[in-house]
Amino acid sequence: MEPAHGGRAAEPVYRPVLACRRGELEALSHLDGVVVSLLAPILQVSTPDAYPPDALGRLPEGLVPAVDVGALPDLPETELVRWGVPLVPVVGLADSDRRLVAHGLTARAYSHRAVVRLRVAQDRAGPDATTAAVERVWRFTRLAPEQCDLLVDAGDVCCPADVRAAEPRVRRLLDWARRHAWRSVTVAAGGMPPSLSRLPTDEPVRLDRWDWLLWQRLADLGVGYGDYGVASAVPVADHPADRLPTVRYTADGAWWVYRWSRRGGRGDDRFADLCRALVSAPHWPTDGAAYSWGDHEILRRARRVAGAGSASNWAAWSTSHHLAHVLATLLRPDVRPGRPGAPGRPARPRGAQTRRAG
Repeated sequence: MEPAHGGRAAEPVYRPVLACRRGELEALSHLDGVVVSLLAPILQVSTPDAYPPDALGRLPEGLVPAVDVGALPDLPETELVRWGVPLVPVVGLADSDRRLVAHGLTARAYSHRAVVRLRVAQDRAGPDATTAAVERVWRFTRLAPEQCDLLVDAGDVCCPADVRAAEPRVRRLLDWARRHAWRSVTVAAGGMPPSLSRLPTDEPVRLDRWDWLLWQRLADLGVGYGDYGVASAVPVADHPADRLPTVRYTADGAWWVYRWSRRGGRGDDRFADLCRALVSAPHWPTDGAAYSWGDHEILRRARRVAGAGSASNWAAWSTSHHLAHVLATLLRPDVRPGRPGAPGRPARPRGAQTRRAG
């Protein structure tokens, strides 16, 4: 990753796994250049018609995302090297020989590295079989272990039982990972429920961030942190109740979900009421609109100087705040291996303020 202001690039401290959609890409496009080197997003492309090379070309300079096309058909037109933009390929242990070769070509064309994604729920072979699988990856991509970032993906963890089940499995995989000279090792999980349709409306609802709790329980191992942003790790079909004006607002150890269905008035009035409730809440940051581009946009709606926007906008503003909050938390001196973060509202990291539209 290129440094933001010359000199040696800082190592990323946060690897969010984000859907390659308009909202998430818009949030990334407004990142301030100072924090670009601290973030290494992993973008998931889920449908054949969602090729985003133009959108990736509008990301901030120096932000080179990893892209996962594992859900797409294994065809020449899905080869990342054809996109013509700098990116890092995401490699799966079950990828075909042909796709591994194509990922190797992509890596050598742009970044000279790759992300190896090991899914806890799917890649459950023993250590010897897993070693054989990654050796096959290195052989066909022609990459060395030192050129590969390992992502241990715990998937969906949405309750205490999920955390208890995931922790020993992840620990076994991390114990195996020590056998190899990975460029870095990150644990990612998703704590947002697949659907919010059963949550109450017209009041903020607190949801625990079980993905964050899982990482805290693994902090003694010194692994990096990843999550699924404000989305679920389990893609599901859209539910009509999930189309309500919604903001998923990240706080320490929790999300505050605002879903507004109040009748009467225009849609802009309803969303303005939601935003007014949010900006007057205790979890609204002390520096308010300066915290992130997303917070700036939410405050504009609370003051009724802009319209309600769309579901993509709500996802963009929620994601923007989430990225700023996680980076601020991870950069706190008390959040480090062996000492999970203490309660308290994080200050915005230097440079975390995102660019404003226009």
